[in-house]
Amino acid sequence: MFDINKVREDFPILNQKVNGKPLVYFDNAATSQKPQVVIDAISDYYSSINANIHRGVHALSQLATDAYEVSRLKIQKHINAKHSHEVLFTTGTTSGINLVASGFSKFVKEGDKVMVSAMEHHSNIVPWQMLCERAGATLLVIPMNDKGELILEEYERLLDEQVKIVAVNHISNSLGTINPIKFIIDKAHAVGAAVLIDGAQAAPHLQPDMQALDCDFYTFSGHKACGPTGSGVLYGKEKWLNKLPPYQGGGEMIKEVRFEKSTYAELPHKFEAGTPNIEGGIVLGTAIDYLNQVGLHNIMAYEQELLSYGTQKLQEIEGLKIIGTAENKTSVISFNIDGIHPYDIGAIVDKMGIAVRTGHHCTQPVMEFFNVPGTVRASFSFYNTKEEIDALAAAVVKAKNMLG
Repeated sequence: MFDINKVREDFPILNQKVNGKPLVYFDNAATSQKPQVVIDAISDYYSSINANIHRGVHALSQLATDAYEVSRLKIQKHINAKHSHEVLFTTGTTSGINLVASGFSKFVKEGDKVMVSAMEHHSNIVPWQMLCERAGATLLVIPMNDKGELILEEYERLLDEQVKIVAVNHISNSLGTINPIKFIIDKAHAVGAAVLIDGAQAAPHLQPDMQALDCDFYTFSGHKACGPTGSGVLYGKEKWLNKLPPYQGGGEMIKEVRFEKSTYAELPHKFEAGTPNIEGGIVLGTAIDYLNQVGLHNIMAYEQELLSYGTQKLQEIEGLKIIGTAENKTSVISFNIDGIHPYDIGAIVDKMGIAVRTGHHCTQPVMEFFNVPGTVRASFSFYNTKEEIDALAAAVVKAKNMLG
């Protein structure tokens, strides 16, 4: 059974006060809070097995290497990857996207096309723009409607054999929309295009299955899924990872180095140059264990309750408009109030101990589409409560009365 009170006990940061008020943390789409088991695992690593990995024959190096590779196996199982060497450790989603975009310089030529969606985070736009500029390719954009849903008929119309890769998010960070990525993947494959899925927002809420989805690449950040910052994963199909050139050169990713020519290591080490964030990789496995212990099905169900409740409470506020009303969405509510800048609302609710995000959320094209300077974004996690949503609604009303 899912016990919210027991879950909240796992997160020590939730016990503090901000500006004399109990902390209400609704900025989970930016980064998640960490349970005590993750905090302890970080300390345990540095207290007991801190050493470089894959290189030393001494005992600590072997312990650290084993822990690092066990974490890789945990993540392989969690996302149902076919092989553990298809799981690459990165510094986060941005790193994973850049790795693939850099490698695709080998496959994208002048006259080719790369496709993204209208609701992408900047990290899933800019690397592809850079690729297109280098290659002389064209960047296509899948449009969306006023609800914040992709227009799939237009997606199909834009697809042709010149499209080499389609890069879309699983869940929009600024709208909460859950995209129909299986449909997107299947249609792209039908014209021979590869697919990268930005799973940064999905990893904390869903359990993506690489075999069922059949995507070519899937990337996410550890810090949004109760893990440490500077940790992340890029899943890539073995056939693609073998074809892509290394993203970085250095130690670990080589087989042999000669001044005349170097040869590269086998997967996954070919893409893991230098000393990695060892603690981050190991503790990301701890975070995945924790999420599975709570139960992703429990998390999804409870967060949908919060989304429904929060939507109802905020819609009761006169003049408040929710930006992003897709039929299928996760626990993110972006909103504005007529005549009031979102930053001003965020500043006032912060005085009441409530953390929300304000601004364009690294999705400026989304804000331009809706013709707003930004939004107030409340993003809920499984350790939040309906009482905290009540506090948010009251704080927004107070801000509206003060600023209106």
